Amino acid sequence: MLLTSSLADASRLQFALTAMYHWLFVPLTLGLGILIAIFETKYYRSGDESWKNLTRFWSRIFAINFACGVATGIILEFEFGTNWSNYSWFVGDIFGAPLAIEGIFAFFMESTFFAVMYFGWNKVSKGFHLLSTWLTAIGANLSAYWILTANAWMQHPVGVEFNPMTGRNEMVDFWSIVFSSTTLSKFSHSVMSGFLVAAIVVIAISCWYLKKQRNREFSLRSIKYATVFGLFAIFALMATGHTSAVTVTRTQPMKLAAMEGLYRGENGTPFVGFAVLNPKKTWDNDENPYLFNISFPKVLSFIANGDWNSFVPGISDIIEGGYKYKDANGVEKTALSFQEKVDRGNMARRALSLYAQYKDEPDTAKRNQILSQAKVYLDENFEYFGYGFLKSPEESIPNVPLTFYSFRVMVMLGGYFILFLIVCWWLMKKKVLEKKKWFIFFAILSVPLVYICAEAGWVVAEVGRQPWTIQDLLPIGASVSGVSSSNVWTTFIIFAVLFTTLLIAELKIAFNQIKKGPDGIKWN
Repeated sequence: MLLTSSLADASRLQFALTAMYHWLFVPLTLGLGILIAIFETKYYRSGDESWKNLTRFWSRIFAINFACGVATGIILEFEFGTNWSNYSWFVGDIFGAPLAIEGIFAFFMESTFFAVMYFGWNKVSKGFHLLSTWLTAIGANLSAYWILTANAWMQHPVGVEFNPMTGRNEMVDFWSIVFSSTTLSKFSHSVMSGFLVAAIVVIAISCWYLKKQRNREFSLRSIKYATVFGLFAIFALMATGHTSAVTVTRTQPMKLAAMEGLYRGENGTPFVGFAVLNPKKTWDNDENPYLFNISFPKVLSFIANGDWNSFVPGISDIIEGGYKYKDANGVEKTALSFQEKVDRGNMARRALSLYAQYKDEPDTAKRNQILSQAKVYLDENFEYFGYGFLKSPEESIPNVPLTFYSFRVMVMLGGYFILFLIVCWWLMKKKVLEKKKWFIFFAILSVPLVYICAEAGWVVAEVGRQPWTIQDLLPIGASVSGVSSSNVWTTFIIFAVLFTTLLIAELKIAFNQIKKGPDGIKWN
C-alpha cells in the first residue's frame, strides 16, 4: 500500500497493525491462565512442592505476556477515538458499553488478582492464592468476552434503535447484544483458539527442555496436561467453527462467499478444500473462479444450512439478488439486489436529512407532519443505511484472495494440530515421547504455526466483512476521523517501531526465563 493511499486505507492499516500485534499476546494469556490455575489446584490438593514450582514458572511466562497485551490493547481502544471518530459518534452508546464493562469489571478483576497471584506467594493463604489464580484466569477470559461482544455487534448489529434527532444509535436491548448468536460463536471460537495456542506453547517449551536433557519430570508433567487441554481445545474449535459458519451464512453471506471464492451458488454447493484462484475472475464475467481446485461435493451446503442440497449464494448472486434465504431469525426472505439496497440506503439517508432540515422548524404542525413521514421512510429502510454510501457493486466485495487463502491456512493448520496433539497423546501414553527427536522438532516448529493459524482466523473475520465497520449500516469510508492521512501514516510508522520493539523485548525476556528454567529462577 502506497503512502498516497486514502485516509481510510491508512486508518485501516494502522488498526490492523495494532490488532494483529495485540493478538500475538492475548491468546497465550487466555489459555495459559487456565492451565496455571489447574496446576496450582494440583498443588493445593496434594501439597507437592513440584506442582508449586511448575505453577510459578508458567506464571512468569504468563506475566511477561500479560504486560505486553495490556500495552497494545490500550492503544487499540484509543484508536476508535483518534482514527474512527465518525464511527464512535454513530454507535458509541452501544459499542462503548461492553468496552466500559471490560475496563471496569473484567480488566480490574484480572489485574487485581494477578498481583496476588504473582506476588502473593507466602504472603496470603494457599486457599486465597488459589482463588486469586482462578479469578485471574477467569478475568482474562471475561475481558475477552466483552471485547468480542463489541466486535460481534459490529458484525451483526442487534438490540438497537436509531435516533434521528441525535443521529446516533441507542441501545434498547442489552442482553440481545451480549448473548447474540454472533457473540457466543465468536467468543467460544476465539477463546478456544487461545487455549490451543497455550497448549502448543507449553508443549514446545517442555520439548525444548527434553531436547536439552534437563527438567525431565517438569517437562513431561507439563506436556501431559497441555496435551489433554489442547485436544479439548482443538475439538471445541471444530464445533465452534461449524457454529460460526452457520452464523455467517445468516448474517454475512458475502463473507462466506469470499471465504469460498464462490461466485455462483447452486443447490448442493461443494466445499473447496484447496484451490488456486483465477485473478481474472470478477463478479460480472464468465471466467472460471479457480485455476485449479479440489472440492467436496455438497459439503458447503450442509455446513451452512444443515441440508446437503440447499442453495448457498455466491458473490454474483448476492449482488444480483432474487434468491431465497433465511435471515438471522430463520425467516425466509427474497434477497434484494445491490442496486435495490443502494436505493433503500439513499432513501434512508434522505429521510434523515429531513430531520436536520426541519427539526427546528417553528411551524409545529408542518414539522410534525414532515418528521413523521420521514420517520416512516427511515424505519423501513434503515437496515440498508450503509449502502447509501456505496457507489458500485465492487465496493461491497471484500478482498477475496486474502479472505480465501487465509481461511485455508487456518483450516489446514487446524488439521495439522489435530494430528499433532493425537500423536503427542499417543507418544506420552507409550512413554516414548522424549526419545522421538523428530516429534520434538515438530513441537518447537508448531509455535510459529499456531500463531499463524490464530492470526489467519482474525484476517478471515475482519477482512471478510469489508467494506463494513458495522454490517450494512456504516462502511469504512464513512467511519474515519477528519484527520490528515499523513498524520495517520506518521503514527503508523511510530506504532510499527514501538510494537516491534515491544515484541522483541518480550521474546528476549521470555527466552531468558525459559533458558533459566523452573530451577533457575529465584523466588521471594
